[in-house]
Amino acid sequence: MTWLTLWQGKWILLVLVAATAAAWFVAPWLVILPAALLVFTLWFFRDPPRTIPEGPGLIVSPADGRVTDIVEIEEVELVNRRVCRVGIFLSVFDVHVNRAPADCRVVYTAEFAGTYHDARSPAASTHNTARTWGFECPDGVLLVVRQITGAIARRIVPWARLDQRLARGERFGMIRFGSRTEICLPLEAEVAIRVGDRVQGGSTIIARFAPSGQTPQPAGHPSTAR
Repeated sequence: MTWLTLWQGKWILLVLVAATAAAWFVAPWLVILPAALLVFTLWFFRDPPRTIPEGPGLIVSPADGRVTDIVEIEEVELVNRRVCRVGIFLSVFDVHVNRAPADCRVVYTAEFAGTYHDARSPAASTHNTARTWGFECPDGVLLVVRQITGAIARRIVPWARLDQRLARGERFGMIRFGSRTEICLPLEAEVAIRVGDRVQGGSTIIARFAPSGQTPQPAGHPSTAR
């Protein structure tokens, strides 16, 4: 964990510390529940170091979690073309720090108000409160990442700023508690993961681009989740 992530849970932690202290004065055995919640909250806001893969054309996962869908969609908010969308579900047991998928510059960021469906629901992608990021890579490739709230997660925390340059795997924000993160890849990208895979933000390679001058291999994107 880092002070950056712990700061996002400061009020929850303070309440739980106070509840634990109060329970101790009333009856020591009452400490069990608030103390357990305190330990879990500290663990939730962890931010473990990650080994960032090196090499040209690599796209890493922007989040920890399980890949729930890999589908082709029409992305109309930023790039206005068909893309391959990879959806990642983050349970309350996953690290919730989001990391840059590549060396890039933040060229777009906007938050949208919405509902709070379960992050595993198809409605979450289009109806839930979300923040969209546009990351422009040095070769001109534009990656779109969306942080989406869930039934429990109600707050998206942005750390990066517009026009800021990020290194692959660098932290750009987090979502508090269970949620969903999506990344939209150009169709020429070669997807390196499958539905059901577990991924780690900043370290799991999810796609590759062919080096400049070479013809990309077909991505073979699945049309439906399995």
